Amino acid sequence: MNAHSWRLRGAALLLLALAGCSTVRPPPAPPSYTASQLLALRPTDLQWPATSDAGEQAQREADLARLRSGLALPDGPERLAALPGLLDLAAHYDAEIDTARPLLLAALPKLPALDANSQRALLTAAHTLYPQEAAPPIEPLLPQLPETKPFAIAAYTLLAAGMPGVEARLRERVLRQFPQWRDDARLMALMQRLDSASDSRPPLPELLAAPLRPGYPAVFSLQRPGRQHMGLALVRAPDGRFLREANGALLAIPQLALARSGLPGTITNGNTPQGLFTIVGSSVAASNPTIGPTPFLHSKLPIEATVAEFEHADRSEGWSEAVYESFLPPSWRSYGPFKEAWLAGRAGRDEILAHGSVVRTEAYHPAARFLPGTPSAGCLVAPEQWDAGTGQLLSSQQLRLAQAYARVATESLAGYLVVVEVDALDGPVTPDEALASVLAAEAQRAAR
Repeated sequence: MNAHSWRLRGAALLLLALAGCSTVRPPPAPPSYTASQLLALRPTDLQWPATSDAGEQAQREADLARLRSGLALPDGPERLAALPGLLDLAAHYDAEIDTARPLLLAALPKLPALDANSQRALLTAAHTLYPQEAAPPIEPLLPQLPETKPFAIAAYTLLAAGMPGVEARLRERVLRQFPQWRDDARLMALMQRLDSASDSRPPLPELLAAPLRPGYPAVFSLQRPGRQHMGLALVRAPDGRFLREANGALLAIPQLALARSGLPGTITNGNTPQGLFTIVGSSVAASNPTIGPTPFLHSKLPIEATVAEFEHADRSEGWSEAVYESFLPPSWRSYGPFKEAWLAGRAGRDEILAHGSVVRTEAYHPAARFLPGTPSAGCLVAPEQWDAGTGQLLSSQQLRLAQAYARVATESLAGYLVVVEVDALDGPVTPDEALASVLAAEAQRAAR
């Protein structure tokens, strides 16, 4: 089947929602898309039965039954092993939060005896759901967390709880426990966070005007610090012109870069890191129940992509910070927060995609500030609407983004993605706010 006629009928079960953005690779492989195939797609080509009322209700009831059954297990190895998955369900559905709290708090003293992956999972749940209650019992455990990923998550939980004087104590703990901390990307990011001197963001128009690499399109995702409000995705053509709507307004597509964990971008399942990614194509996450059938833009971090893949050119050298900086305008090369993508790649993060969503977030978190967005496990998510009766796609901001990008890309869809935090205002990033910087960037490009 060609990409235009191929109809992806997702599994009726929604499984564990938002467990991750990584695509599972089932046989046969899902289709990839060229630019022309993306442009040929219509919402009526896409269907996902789990988004129907019947499909969503069945999965929600099954998940909540599993959650309550798991929480009722007696204390012991079986409940401890199941607890991270149960807490993930609790966070997704905003259900049984009070019931799960004492179980998580009782598990924390057992952290030193667990493997690093189990430590990470429990600490991530603590950061997501209970930072205030979890921070006091976690702090004494820091000397017994020798792996840097669990240690960093624990540290971020203490910071989220706002414990008095915790910054100084954490800085001293890192220096004592990890004397080679500069060799670890997660600890470098943590120490930057603990640095009381905040970097001043360079002028945004200079980044929006930066060639990155000439001849390629780019998506610029403008996000609020903290990621609790909707951001915007803009598309820039290879000639430096930002795309407009038919009426001349700036093409600005809602997009959320918030992880449900709220952890920083160097941590697994944390927020989308700030910085530069490469775009290497488009595909579908056929078996990921939270992404659905709408094609995603396949972006890659430094190190996840080779230098040659990142530059879309024949290069043989390996990665270095200087290579990453070579893509950036001079004023942004020493701006620490924009190197989060570089550190995230060094920390081993991957499969951070720009995709849609089939999750009914508004039903489970009706008062959330990030609506109509959907938190993920670190990806960039654009809102979609699905028919409650049939699971048919009604409208998709993700499809709008992918097709806008495809209009100015080559068939391979090679290009770049830039994620950058803008001013810390209390509200979503607006098209008018973005337009001022876009006009200044276009003027800079025209003057060259």
